[in-house]
Amino acid sequence: MKLPKVSAVVAAAVLAPAVLFPSSASAADAPRPTGASGPDTGSAGTPDAAPTDAGQEDLDRAEVRRILADKASGVSVREAAEKALAAGTATALREFLTTGLQNARHIDYRVDTFRILGVGGPAVKKAAETALRGSYADLVKFLEEGQYTARAQDDRAEVERILADPATGRLVREGAQKALDTGTPAALRHFLTVDLPKWRESDDRVKLVQIMSKGGPAVQAAANAAMDGSYADIVKFLQEGQYTARAQDDRAEIERLLADPATGPGVREAGQKALDTGTPTALRHFVETELPVQREHDARVALSQIMFKGGPEVKAAANAAMDGSYADVVKFLQEGQYTARAKDNRAQVAQIAETGGPAVKKAALAALDGNEQAVATFLLEGWAKARAEDEAAAAEPGTEPTVRPTEQPTTAPAAPAAPAAQPSATGGQVVQAAARTTSGTGTGTGTAAVTRTTTGTTGTATVGSGQLAATGTEGLGLEAGGAAAALAAGAALVVVSRRRRSAER
Repeated sequence: MKLPKVSAVVAAAVLAPAVLFPSSASAADAPRPTGASGPDTGSAGTPDAAPTDAGQEDLDRAEVRRILADKASGVSVREAAEKALAAGTATALREFLTTGLQNARHIDYRVDTFRILGVGGPAVKKAAETALRGSYADLVKFLEEGQYTARAQDDRAEVERILADPATGRLVREGAQKALDTGTPAALRHFLTVDLPKWRESDDRVKLVQIMSKGGPAVQAAANAAMDGSYADIVKFLQEGQYTARAQDDRAEIERLLADPATGPGVREAGQKALDTGTPTALRHFVETELPVQREHDARVALSQIMFKGGPEVKAAANAAMDGSYADVVKFLQEGQYTARAKDNRAQVAQIAETGGPAVKKAALAALDGNEQAVATFLLEGWAKARAEDEAAAAEPGTEPTVRPTEQPTTAPAAPAAPAAQPSATGGQVVQAAARTTSGTGTGTGTAAVTRTTTGTTGTATVGSGQLAATGTEGLGLEAGGAAAALAAGAALVVVSRRRRSAER
């Protein structure tokens, strides 16, 4: 064979291994070399001497044809054999069998080794490169033994890599560990070529279901579509689709937060910034990282506002929550503030009972015998009504109380509650009004509009609409200043009492 043709064959093997091995087949799929590692003699044992008669020529021609019919014969061997047959002379046939066959096989073995090099792992590549730098015998040894030994090393390393990957699913991990424990080259190869694709698809389907269960509307829709499709659709969802859909859900969630009047200022500012940036990364960073931080900050601000305006029990409970975890803060806003405020209200009513007139004392004691709602209703309505009765009785001719009650408690009425922070649908804390009701007349849910008139020697004092001290301020955000406005009900009672005392002096 001419040298240019040989070079072309070798170059093709180096530059286009994917053509020779169109699939991800391993080194084991390469054909084993035929013939001995030494000089080829042919299957008929033809001597290397020149033919002496027509009978030998026939034997040589038959051997060349057998080599051509052998499916294991490489391209170079096949071309050289065909050339010898085409020449038709005994000399050409003998030259092919004694010299040309081994040279052609050498070229074919190098081609096989090059294509194994192109698709093999690190150990296979190293062994192939060593064989290519060696002799014909080295090539034969690599093709017959070395490639398989090296491939077993690569298979073991790949299985260990799969086990070390934290993203590896449960079924793949179990199968890999079993193959590694068995330890044979056959077990490792079977796992990589047979079990791995099967278990990987099962694990990916599980991942998709998990993502779908935790995702928003867009993620759930995309996951459902992928689940109804092929395995390639599932892989595409896991690699790309879930992130595109999640960005849509993140944007919708931020817009919902910004539209919620209960959202605190920290959450609102950071959410607007993420929305203005607009990238999927910015949206995810806000939802995943900034939102929990800003929610806690807003909740602690709300707690501070309640503590500042609350009675002794509220202040003590708020201080304890502030010194604790975020969960303690949330528990105070959802539950603790109401329990503490009820204690403050009850203590206030008990104090009023000690200092009030007959009607006030009777109404206060009756409230103390009742539940939390009865106590709150007394502070909101009953106290003013009973005071009016006492003052009317004192104003009758010929009636002069021996002791004028002061009805002035040592503490101001408890401030109304700020709204509690409650879990949102996405697992965070969304500020909502307390789900409690009050008795009395009012203009909105959870509020009671009460007019309290105190008649004295200097005029009247009217207390406008306010909210029940023990129920919280309905419809206000954690950061709103509504808590201060809601304090008017309790504060006004103190003002009325102070004015009456001044008038009676």
